[in-house]
Amino acid sequence: MIGFNEIRKLARVTPSKIVLLVIDGVGGLPHPETGRTELETAHSPNLDRVAREGICGMLHPVSQGITPGSAPGHMSLFGYDPVKYQFGRGIVEALGLDIEVGPGDVVARGNYCTVDDSGLISDRRAGRLATELNHELCDLLNEGVKVEDIEIALFPGKEHRFVIRLRGEGLSQEVADTDPQHEGMEPLPAQALDSTGRRTALVANSFIEQACELLKDSLPANMLLLRGFSQRPDYPSLRDIYRLTPACIATYPMYRGVSRVVGMDILPVGETLQDEIEALRRNYDSYDYFFVHYKKTDARGEDGDFDAKVKAVEELDAALPALLDLKPDVFIVTGDHSTPAGLAMHSWHPVPVVLSALYCRTDEVAEFSEQACLRGGLGQFHAPELMPLAMANALKLNKFGA
Repeated sequence: MIGFNEIRKLARVTPSKIVLLVIDGVGGLPHPETGRTELETAHSPNLDRVAREGICGMLHPVSQGITPGSAPGHMSLFGYDPVKYQFGRGIVEALGLDIEVGPGDVVARGNYCTVDDSGLISDRRAGRLATELNHELCDLLNEGVKVEDIEIALFPGKEHRFVIRLRGEGLSQEVADTDPQHEGMEPLPAQALDSTGRRTALVANSFIEQACELLKDSLPANMLLLRGFSQRPDYPSLRDIYRLTPACIATYPMYRGVSRVVGMDILPVGETLQDEIEALRRNYDSYDYFFVHYKKTDARGEDGDFDAKVKAVEELDAALPALLDLKPDVFIVTGDHSTPAGLAMHSWHPVPVVLSALYCRTDEVAEFSEQACLRGGLGQFHAPELMPLAMANALKLNKFGA
Protein backbone atom coordinates (compact mmCIF):
# COMPACT_ATOMS: atom_id res chain seq x y z
CA MET A 1 0.00 0.00 0.00
CA ILE A 2 1.26 3.50 -0.84
CA GLY A 3 2.41 5.43 2.23
CA PHE A 4 1.35 8.76 3.66
CA ASN A 5 4.50 10.53 2.48
CA GLU A 6 3.64 9.73 -1.15
CA ILE A 7 -0.07 10.50 -0.68
CA ARG A 8 0.86 13.97 0.63
CA LYS A 9 2.73 14.63 -2.63
CA LEU A 10 -0.21 13.46 -4.76
CA ALA A 11 -3.16 14.99 -2.89
CA ARG A 12 -4.78 18.11 -4.26
CA VAL A 13 -7.70 20.32 -3.30
CA THR A 14 -10.83 20.18 -5.47
CA PRO A 15 -14.45 21.20 -4.84
CA SER A 16 -15.71 17.61 -5.09
CA LYS A 17 -17.44 16.02 -2.09
CA ILE A 18 -16.85 12.61 -0.52
CA VAL A 19 -19.44 11.09 1.82
CA LEU A 20 -18.55 7.92 3.75
CA LEU A 21 -21.60 6.29 5.34
CA VAL A 22 -20.60 3.69 7.93
CA ILE A 23 -23.36 1.24 8.87
CA ASP A 24 -21.78 -0.01 12.06
CA GLY A 25 -21.52 -3.79 12.35
CA VAL A 26 -23.37 -4.22 9.05
CA GLY A 27 -22.02 -7.66 8.13
CA GLY A 28 -23.95 -10.71 9.27
CA LEU A 29 -24.31 -14.46 8.97
CA PRO A 30 -27.17 -16.54 7.51
CA HIS A 31 -30.15 -17.17 9.76
CA PRO A 32 -30.36 -20.93 10.47
CA GLU A 33 -33.99 -21.09 9.30
CA THR A 34 -33.83 -18.93 6.17
CA GLY A 35 -30.19 -19.10 5.09
CA ARG A 36 -30.22 -15.32 4.62
CA THR A 37 -28.19 -12.68 6.48
CA GLU A 38 -29.71 -9.57 8.00
CA LEU A 39 -28.78 -7.53 4.90
CA GLU A 40 -30.20 -10.20 2.61
CA THR A 41 -33.41 -10.31 4.63
CA ALA A 42 -33.99 -6.56 4.83
CA HIS A 43 -36.09 -4.70 2.28
CA SER A 44 -33.55 -2.06 1.23
CA PRO A 45 -34.32 -0.72 -2.25
CA ASN A 46 -32.21 2.43 -1.81
CA LEU A 47 -29.07 0.57 -0.76
CA ASP A 48 -29.67 -1.78 -3.68
CA ARG A 49 -29.93 1.20 -6.01
CA VAL A 50 -26.54 2.48 -4.80
CA ALA A 51 -25.08 -1.00 -5.38
CA ARG A 52 -26.43 -1.08 -8.95
CA GLU A 53 -25.03 2.37 -9.72
CA GLY A 54 -21.62 1.78 -8.12
CA ILE A 55 -18.92 -0.83 -7.81
CA CYS A 56 -18.94 -3.31 -4.94
CA GLY A 57 -16.59 -5.54 -2.99
CA MET A 58 -15.67 -6.83 0.46
CA LEU A 59 -13.39 -5.15 3.00
CA HIS A 60 -11.07 -6.73 5.57
CA PRO A 61 -10.72 -4.04 8.27
CA VAL A 62 -7.51 -5.45 9.78
CA SER A 63 -6.52 -8.76 8.18
CA GLN A 64 -8.01 -12.13 7.28
CA GLY A 65 -9.39 -13.83 10.37
CA ILE A 66 -8.83 -10.87 12.71
CA THR A 67 -11.85 -9.51 14.60
CA PRO A 68 -11.56 -5.71 14.76
CA GLY A 69 -12.62 -3.41 17.54
CA SER A 70 -14.49 -0.26 16.62
CA ALA A 71 -11.43 2.01 16.74
CA PRO A 72 -9.21 -0.02 14.36
CA GLY A 73 -12.23 -0.66 12.12
CA HIS A 74 -12.76 3.07 11.67
CA MET A 75 -9.07 3.96 11.45
CA SER A 76 -8.86 1.52 8.53
CA LEU A 77 -11.74 3.23 6.75
CA PHE A 78 -10.01 6.59 7.22
CA GLY A 79 -6.93 5.19 5.46
CA TYR A 80 -4.71 4.37 8.45
CA ASP A 81 -2.94 1.07 9.03
CA PRO A 82 -4.81 -0.10 12.16
CA VAL A 83 -1.84 -2.12 13.39
CA LYS A 84 0.54 0.84 13.22
CA TYR A 85 -1.90 3.48 14.45
CA GLN A 86 -3.26 1.91 17.61
CA PHE A 87 -4.78 3.49 20.70
CA GLY A 88 -7.06 2.40 23.51
CA ARG A 89 -10.82 2.68 23.64
CA GLY A 90 -10.60 5.10 26.53
CA ILE A 91 -9.05 7.98 24.61
CA VAL A 92 -11.60 7.94 21.81
CA GLU A 93 -14.49 7.82 24.29
CA ALA A 94 -12.93 10.69 26.24
CA LEU A 95 -12.31 12.88 23.19
CA GLY A 96 -15.79 12.07 21.92
CA LEU A 97 -17.25 13.44 25.16
CA ASP A 98 -15.02 16.54 24.94
CA ILE A 99 -13.20 15.54 28.12
CA GLU A 100 -9.91 17.32 28.74
CA VAL A 101 -7.07 14.78 28.53
CA GLY A 102 -3.80 16.36 29.50
CA PRO A 103 -0.21 15.10 29.25
CA GLY A 104 0.22 12.16 31.59
CA ASP A 105 -3.51 11.55 32.08
CA VAL A 106 -4.79 8.01 31.62
CA VAL A 107 -8.37 7.35 30.54
CA ALA A 108 -10.39 4.16 30.17
CA ARG A 109 -13.80 3.26 28.82
CA GLY A 110 -16.14 1.87 31.47
CA ASN A 111 -19.26 -0.26 31.37
CA TYR A 112 -21.65 -0.63 34.26
CA CYS A 113 -22.49 -4.32 34.38
CA THR A 114 -24.49 -6.89 36.36
CA VAL A 115 -22.86 -9.64 38.40
CA ASP A 116 -24.76 -12.49 40.07
CA ASP A 117 -24.43 -13.79 43.62
CA SER A 118 -21.40 -15.84 42.57
CA GLY A 119 -19.61 -12.77 41.23
CA LEU A 120 -20.03 -13.84 37.61
CA ILE A 121 -21.04 -11.32 34.93
CA SER A 122 -24.63 -11.93 33.85
CA ASP A 123 -24.94 -8.79 31.67
CA ARG A 124 -21.91 -6.81 30.46
CA ARG A 125 -24.12 -3.77 29.74
CA ALA A 126 -26.43 -3.79 32.80
CA GLY A 127 -29.47 -4.06 30.54
CA ARG A 128 -28.28 -1.01 28.56
CA LEU A 129 -28.75 1.10 31.63
CA ALA A 130 -30.81 4.29 31.42
CA THR A 131 -28.51 7.25 30.79
CA GLU A 132 -30.10 9.17 33.67
CA LEU A 133 -29.16 6.41 36.13
CA ASN A 134 -25.66 6.36 34.67
CA HIS A 135 -25.31 10.05 35.64
CA GLU A 136 -26.44 9.29 39.19
CA LEU A 137 -23.98 6.42 39.58
CA CYS A 138 -21.09 8.49 38.24
CA ASP A 139 -21.94 11.19 40.77
CA LEU A 140 -22.00 8.56 43.52
CA LEU A 141 -18.56 7.22 42.60
CA ASN A 142 -17.05 10.66 42.09
CA GLU A 143 -18.07 11.53 45.63
CA GLY A 144 -17.32 8.20 47.28
CA VAL A 145 -14.06 6.86 45.79
CA LYS A 146 -10.71 8.26 46.91
CA VAL A 147 -7.21 7.05 46.03
CA GLU A 148 -4.27 8.86 47.62
CA ASP A 149 -2.44 11.37 45.37
CA ILE A 150 -4.58 10.51 42.34
CA GLU A 151 -7.43 12.60 40.98
CA ILE A 152 -10.17 10.26 39.75
CA ALA A 153 -13.10 11.55 37.70
CA LEU A 154 -15.96 9.67 36.04
CA PHE A 155 -17.83 11.13 33.07
CA PRO A 156 -21.13 9.53 32.02
CA GLY A 157 -21.76 8.61 28.39
CA LYS A 158 -24.81 7.01 26.83
CA GLU A 159 -26.67 4.15 28.52
CA HIS A 160 -24.18 1.98 30.46
CA ARG A 161 -20.99 3.67 29.21
CA PHE A 162 -18.72 6.07 31.04
CA VAL A 163 -15.13 7.33 30.95
CA ILE A 164 -12.76 7.30 33.91
CA ARG A 165 -9.85 9.73 33.97
CA LEU A 166 -6.83 9.18 36.23
CA ARG A 167 -4.63 12.21 36.84
CA GLY A 168 -1.42 12.17 38.84
CA GLU A 169 2.27 11.37 38.78
CA GLY A 170 3.73 8.19 37.31
CA LEU A 171 0.69 6.89 35.44
CA SER A 172 0.86 4.73 32.32
CA GLN A 173 -1.53 3.27 29.74
CA GLU A 174 0.17 -0.14 30.00
CA VAL A 175 -2.68 -1.80 31.89
CA ALA A 176 -4.84 -4.71 30.71
CA ASP A 177 -8.63 -4.59 30.54
CA THR A 178 -10.78 -5.79 33.42
CA ASP A 179 -13.58 -6.69 30.99
CA PRO A 180 -13.35 -10.37 29.93
CA GLN A 181 -15.74 -9.55 27.02
CA HIS A 182 -18.01 -12.48 27.87
CA GLU A 183 -20.85 -13.18 30.29
CA GLY A 184 -20.47 -16.03 32.76
CA MET A 185 -16.96 -14.95 33.80
CA GLU A 186 -15.64 -12.94 36.73
CA PRO A 187 -14.42 -9.39 36.15
CA LEU A 188 -10.66 -9.42 35.78
CA PRO A 189 -8.26 -7.52 38.04
CA ALA A 190 -6.34 -4.70 36.42
CA GLN A 191 -2.88 -6.01 35.57
CA ALA A 192 0.20 -4.11 34.46
CA LEU A 193 1.39 -4.99 30.96
CA ASP A 194 4.90 -3.89 31.84
CA SER A 195 6.75 -2.27 34.74
CA THR A 196 5.50 1.24 33.84
CA GLY A 197 1.89 0.17 34.41
CA ARG A 198 2.23 -1.15 37.96
CA ARG A 199 1.16 2.01 39.76
CA THR A 200 -1.79 2.56 37.42
CA ALA A 201 -2.96 -1.04 37.93
CA LEU A 202 -2.84 -0.58 41.72
CA VAL A 203 -4.85 2.64 41.41
CA ALA A 204 -7.42 0.97 39.13
CA ASN A 205 -7.85 -1.99 41.47
CA SER A 206 -8.31 0.30 44.47
CA PHE A 207 -10.93 2.23 42.55
CA ILE A 208 -12.74 -0.97 41.50
CA GLU A 209 -12.75 -2.34 45.06
CA GLN A 210 -14.31 0.85 46.44
CA ALA A 211 -16.76 1.13 43.55
CA CYS A 212 -17.89 -2.47 44.04
CA GLU A 213 -18.84 -1.70 47.62
CA LEU A 214 -20.74 1.44 46.66
CA LEU A 215 -22.58 -0.28 43.79
CA LYS A 216 -23.49 -3.55 45.53
CA ASP A 217 -27.17 -2.61 45.97
CA SER A 218 -27.51 -0.78 42.63
CA LEU A 219 -29.00 -3.53 40.46
CA PRO A 220 -28.76 -3.94 37.53
CA ALA A 221 -25.55 -1.88 37.71
CA ASN A 222 -23.86 -3.55 40.67
CA MET A 223 -20.36 -3.70 39.17
CA LEU A 224 -18.23 -2.07 36.49
CA LEU A 225 -15.72 -3.09 33.83
CA LEU A 226 -12.80 -1.07 32.44
CA ARG A 227 -11.06 -1.38 29.10
CA GLY A 228 -8.86 0.57 26.75
CA PHE A 229 -6.52 2.28 29.22
CA SER A 230 -4.91 4.93 27.07
CA GLN A 231 -3.22 8.28 26.72
CA ARG A 232 -3.62 10.84 23.98
CA PRO A 233 -1.79 9.90 20.73
CA ASP A 234 -0.20 12.30 18.26
CA TYR A 235 -1.00 11.03 14.76
CA PRO A 236 -0.98 12.76 11.33
CA SER A 237 -4.33 14.24 10.37
CA LEU A 238 -6.52 13.78 7.32
CA ARG A 239 -5.99 17.47 6.59
CA ASP A 240 -2.24 16.98 6.52
CA ILE A 241 -2.18 13.70 4.57
CA TYR A 242 -5.04 14.17 2.10
CA ARG A 243 -5.51 17.98 2.07
CA LEU A 244 -9.15 17.47 3.00
CA THR A 245 -11.54 19.52 5.10
CA PRO A 246 -13.10 16.58 6.98
CA ALA A 247 -16.15 16.50 9.24
CA CYS A 248 -17.67 13.86 11.49
CA ILE A 249 -21.42 13.36 11.96
CA ALA A 250 -21.99 10.80 14.71
CA THR A 251 -24.23 10.56 17.74
CA TYR A 252 -22.00 8.30 19.88
CA PRO A 253 -18.88 9.66 21.62
CA MET A 254 -16.71 6.72 20.58
CA TYR A 255 -16.91 7.61 16.89
CA ARG A 256 -16.53 11.33 17.46
CA GLY A 257 -13.41 10.51 19.45
CA VAL A 258 -11.78 8.47 16.67
CA SER A 259 -12.63 11.26 14.25
CA ARG A 260 -11.03 13.86 16.52
CA VAL A 261 -7.83 11.77 16.68
CA VAL A 262 -7.49 12.03 12.87
CA GLY A 263 -8.28 15.73 12.77
CA MET A 264 -11.94 15.92 11.76
CA ASP A 265 -14.24 18.70 12.86
CA ILE A 266 -17.02 17.27 15.04
CA LEU A 267 -20.35 18.68 13.90
CA PRO A 268 -23.17 19.22 16.40
CA VAL A 269 -25.95 16.71 15.87
CA GLY A 270 -29.08 15.43 17.61
CA GLU A 271 -29.90 11.84 18.53
CA THR A 272 -31.60 10.50 15.39
CA LEU A 273 -30.55 9.44 11.92
CA GLN A 274 -32.70 12.26 10.54
CA ASP A 275 -30.72 14.69 12.71
CA GLU A 276 -27.51 13.35 11.21
CA ILE A 277 -28.71 13.80 7.64
CA GLU A 278 -29.91 17.30 8.47
CA ALA A 279 -26.46 18.11 9.90
CA LEU A 280 -24.94 16.87 6.63
CA ARG A 281 -27.27 19.04 4.59
CA ARG A 282 -26.68 22.08 6.80
CA ASN A 283 -22.89 21.83 6.59
CA TYR A 284 -22.56 20.48 3.06
CA ASP A 285 -20.95 23.58 1.58
CA SER A 286 -18.35 23.91 4.35
CA TYR A 287 -16.45 20.60 4.00
CA ASP A 288 -15.33 18.22 1.28
CA TYR A 289 -15.22 14.96 3.28
CA PHE A 290 -18.00 13.72 5.55
CA PHE A 291 -18.02 10.67 7.79
CA VAL A 292 -21.60 9.77 8.72
CA HIS A 293 -22.08 7.03 11.31
CA TYR A 294 -25.14 4.82 11.94
CA LYS A 295 -25.05 2.81 15.18
CA LYS A 296 -28.28 0.80 15.49
CA THR A 297 -27.20 -2.14 13.32
CA ASP A 298 -24.23 -2.85 15.59
CA ALA A 299 -26.23 -2.48 18.79
CA ARG A 300 -28.95 -4.86 17.63
CA GLY A 301 -26.34 -7.33 16.40
CA GLU A 302 -24.62 -7.28 19.80
CA ASP A 303 -28.02 -7.88 21.39
CA GLY A 304 -28.32 -11.04 19.30
CA ASP A 305 -31.60 -9.75 17.86
CA PHE A 306 -31.69 -10.72 14.17
CA ASP A 307 -35.10 -9.20 13.44
CA ALA A 308 -34.21 -5.91 15.14
CA LYS A 309 -31.01 -5.65 13.12
CA VAL A 310 -33.05 -6.21 9.93
CA LYS A 311 -35.35 -3.36 10.99
CA ALA A 312 -32.34 -1.14 11.69
CA VAL A 313 -31.10 -1.72 8.13
CA GLU A 314 -34.56 -0.87 6.80
CA GLU A 315 -34.68 2.30 8.89
CA LEU A 316 -31.36 3.40 7.43
CA ASP A 317 -32.53 2.57 3.93
CA ALA A 318 -35.72 4.61 4.30
CA ALA A 319 -33.69 7.69 5.27
CA LEU A 320 -31.17 7.31 2.45
CA PRO A 321 -32.98 9.33 -0.28
CA ALA A 322 -32.49 12.55 1.69
CA LEU A 323 -28.73 11.93 1.64
CA LEU A 324 -28.68 10.89 -2.01
CA ASP A 325 -30.50 14.10 -2.94
CA LEU A 326 -27.28 15.98 -2.09
CA LYS A 327 -25.59 14.12 -4.98
CA PRO A 328 -22.13 13.67 -3.46
CA ASP A 329 -19.39 13.23 -6.06
CA VAL A 330 -18.22 10.09 -4.26
CA PHE A 331 -20.57 8.11 -2.04
CA ILE A 332 -19.34 5.08 -0.11
CA VAL A 333 -21.41 2.72 2.03
CA THR A 334 -19.73 0.09 4.19
CA GLY A 335 -19.18 -1.04 7.79
CA ASP A 336 -16.33 -0.92 10.28
CA HIS A 337 -16.73 -4.64 11.06
CA SER A 338 -19.34 -7.39 11.04
CA THR A 339 -21.62 -7.97 14.04
CA PRO A 340 -23.71 -11.05 13.21
CA ALA A 341 -26.77 -11.40 15.44
CA GLY A 342 -26.07 -15.13 15.53
CA LEU A 343 -22.79 -14.43 17.35
CA ALA A 344 -23.97 -11.35 19.28
CA MET A 345 -20.49 -9.83 18.98
CA HIS A 346 -17.98 -8.42 16.51
CA SER A 347 -16.60 -11.00 14.10
CA TRP A 348 -13.75 -11.51 11.65
CA HIS A 349 -15.98 -11.69 8.56
CA PRO A 350 -15.32 -9.12 5.81
CA VAL A 351 -17.86 -6.35 5.31
CA PRO A 352 -19.64 -5.33 2.09
CA VAL A 353 -18.71 -2.03 0.46
CA VAL A 354 -20.06 -0.02 -2.44
CA LEU A 355 -18.45 3.04 -4.03
CA SER A 356 -20.61 5.17 -6.31
CA ALA A 357 -19.07 7.97 -8.36
CA LEU A 358 -19.22 9.50 -11.81
CA TYR A 359 -15.90 7.95 -12.82
CA CYS A 360 -16.19 4.49 -11.25
CA ARG A 361 -16.56 1.35 -13.36
CA THR A 362 -19.78 -0.39 -12.41
CA ASP A 363 -20.21 -4.14 -12.05
CA GLU A 364 -23.16 -6.53 -12.20
CA VAL A 365 -24.04 -6.37 -8.49
CA ALA A 366 -27.71 -5.50 -8.04
CA GLU A 367 -28.12 -5.54 -4.25
CA PHE A 368 -26.16 -4.47 -1.21
CA SER A 369 -25.52 -7.73 0.60
CA GLU A 370 -22.69 -10.06 1.52
CA GLN A 371 -23.29 -12.64 -1.20
CA ALA A 372 -23.79 -10.01 -3.90
CA CYS A 373 -20.75 -7.91 -2.92
CA LEU A 374 -18.57 -11.04 -2.92
CA ARG A 375 -19.08 -10.99 -6.69
CA GLY A 376 -18.31 -7.28 -7.03
CA GLY A 377 -15.69 -5.66 -9.19
CA LEU A 378 -13.61 -4.38 -6.28
CA GLY A 379 -13.04 -7.92 -5.01
CA GLN A 380 -11.75 -8.42 -1.47
CA PHE A 381 -9.22 -5.87 -0.23
CA HIS A 382 -7.70 -4.24 2.85
CA ALA A 383 -9.85 -1.41 4.20
CA PRO A 384 -7.12 1.30 4.28
CA GLU A 385 -7.01 1.07 0.48
CA LEU A 386 -10.53 2.49 0.36
CA MET A 387 -9.38 6.03 1.08
CA PRO A 388 -7.11 6.36 -1.98
CA LEU A 389 -9.98 4.96 -4.08
CA ALA A 390 -12.30 7.64 -2.72
CA MET A 391 -9.71 10.34 -3.39
CA ALA A 392 -9.06 9.12 -6.93
CA ASN A 393 -12.76 9.03 -7.82
CA ALA A 394 -13.11 12.56 -6.42
CA LEU A 395 -10.22 13.64 -8.70
CA LYS A 396 -8.22 14.62 -5.63
CA LEU A 397 -5.01 12.70 -6.48
CA ASN A 398 -2.40 13.71 -9.04
CA LYS A 399 -0.52 11.20 -11.18
CA PHE A 400 2.19 9.13 -9.48
CA GLY A 401 5.58 9.24 -11.19
CA ALA A 402 6.74 10.53 -14.53
